[in-house]
Amino acid sequence: MSECSQDGVHAMVPRDRMSPAARKIRDTYAITPGAPFLQKEFGFYCLDRWIGEGHLPKDDPWGRMWELFQYQKGNAGCGLWGAGWCEADFAPTFEEKVLEDRGEYELVQDHAGRGVLCFKGRRSGFMPEYVDHPVKDMKSWIEKCKWRLDPKTPSRWGKIEETRQGALSGAAEGQIVTQHVAGGYMYLRSLIGPGDLLYKFYDEPELIHDCMRAWFDVADAAAARHQEFVTVDELFFGEDICYNHGSLISPDMIREFLFPYYQQLYTNIKRRNIDKRRHVFFQIDTDGYCNPVIPLYREIGVDVMSPFEVASGCDVVEIGKQYPWLVMSGGVDKRVLAQGPTAIDAMVDRIFPAMQARGGYTPTCDHGVPEEVSFENYMHYRKRCLEFA
Repeated sequence: MSECSQDGVHAMVPRDRMSPAARKIRDTYAITPGAPFLQKEFGFYCLDRWIGEGHLPKDDPWGRMWELFQYQKGNAGCGLWGAGWCEADFAPTFEEKVLEDRGEYELVQDHAGRGVLCFKGRRSGFMPEYVDHPVKDMKSWIEKCKWRLDPKTPSRWGKIEETRQGALSGAAEGQIVTQHVAGGYMYLRSLIGPGDLLYKFYDEPELIHDCMRAWFDVADAAAARHQEFVTVDELFFGEDICYNHGSLISPDMIREFLFPYYQQLYTNIKRRNIDKRRHVFFQIDTDGYCNPVIPLYREIGVDVMSPFEVASGCDVVEIGKQYPWLVMSGGVDKRVLAQGPTAIDAMVDRIFPAMQARGGYTPTCDHGVPEEVSFENYMHYRKRCLEFA
């Protein structure tokens, strides 16, 4: 094979041309026993506290964090978007506007058409209350939302050249090129609301299928556009389909309303890939107790999962033993990070040696570092992480 064809698109780049971060993530995805851990984190809710205490500068906290905490330099992966994440990928989005003044709170319409109760003048950094959702029935779906999911809308592809350049650069370093998609359950929840959605599966199944056909059309169009110029390494769904006792809908519902669309999208991506020898990883990100859905999602090819929320009963060591084929990230208890060095050491000593010996694991907090975690505690945790780097 000629060296010029080993560009990360037509064929994988040789290992000696991969960036250090790419080599680490490739070793992780290959479930290589003993491989060093990729050094990264999954979100921060503690920055305001750490900045206020003088540990990080206001002007460039991220740059200082990378220096202090010694996260991996460079990118391990390259993200392709255009198919939503926590909400439907509307084009155009809904107008963001204040619907009602409630004193220290305000009810706003967000970009996804939801009525969201927020602190006045503050739209992020906390969990708002979702008061309303745009889809009530087939009529409201068609009038308010369906037309916003037309894959032929030109504005969807306004940044395609920027995406192409980033994807080709990432592929040339051996990065994992990932097509991100709003998982079907997450997408439906954003349209209908978590409570009403459960009734719609029974009362209006054709509405659910029509919503999912629109989901598929957008996701497939986005992937197809990207696959014109790059080979996709991973399909990654933001799903959040579990709570603290398991999945929020039954396995039968998952198989009926989600899996047919998932399987077709996954099949199409594999068929269109420029480098057809490349394995396409399939990742599901879900909070909650995900153990019961692991074998279920395996039926359609899922082989990567995150973030294994400890408070819901997920234990990456035990799950790793049960499913040796599963690539994993997460599983670091955010509550323990707030308890101090002794508790942190006990957690690290139980999880990290076992998971490094197994391979296929990247340690991250199980859903962002919360405000309760002191800078000193997190610094201690990062020093322990670097022992496995």
